[in-house]
Amino acid sequence: MKSFTTHTGKVVAMDRANVDTDQIIPKQFLKRIERTGFGEFLFWDWIRNDDGTPNPDFELNKPEAAGATVLLARRNFGCGSSREHAPWALDDYGFRVIVAPSFADIFYNNCFKNGMLPIKLSEEQVEELFQRAAKYKGYQLTADLDSCTLSDEHGFSTSFEVEPFRRHCLLNGLDDIGLTLQHEDKIAAYEAAQAGA
Repeated sequence: MKSFTTHTGKVVAMDRANVDTDQIIPKQFLKRIERTGFGEFLFWDWIRNDDGTPNPDFELNKPEAAGATVLLARRNFGCGSSREHAPWALDDYGFRVIVAPSFADIFYNNCFKNGMLPIKLSEEQVEELFQRAAKYKGYQLTADLDSCTLSDEHGFSTSFEVEPFRRHCLLNGLDDIGLTLQHEDKIAAYEAAQAGA
């Protein structure tokens, strides 16, 4: 898993609440088990018109969204079913940070397990960021997991909370497998002892 310390990236503002995982990555694309290749299907039903042409009104299709790596959204982002494909799709598309007032619990946990940083801020702070994203062309945010701060170049700075274990794992690029492999010598010793028993 990719580690995360500091990231500065362009912001795309998605002014929608309750974005569910079926909109993030629709069910018809869940046939693969690899973690890559899902980015092209991200927000499939919103990014295209019924005839398959790009929807010019969708946030990610606007020219100013090109290359965005920070997603700004409203409350309850990632609700719905517990598919891990949702953070896989966001990551594969290029997002490293998601900022919202709240996240669905399973989605929030899956972000950390896949190298992305979900940041919870107050409704008021998120509203301020939406206003700044609309005001400043090419608006960028810097997320620093080491100091747990989020800031921009225009005077905005705030702290955010991350549970210490999740912070440790993300800073060190440790998913569940990586955590297990930290005890590889003990596992090998146990297996050797069992083989001789």
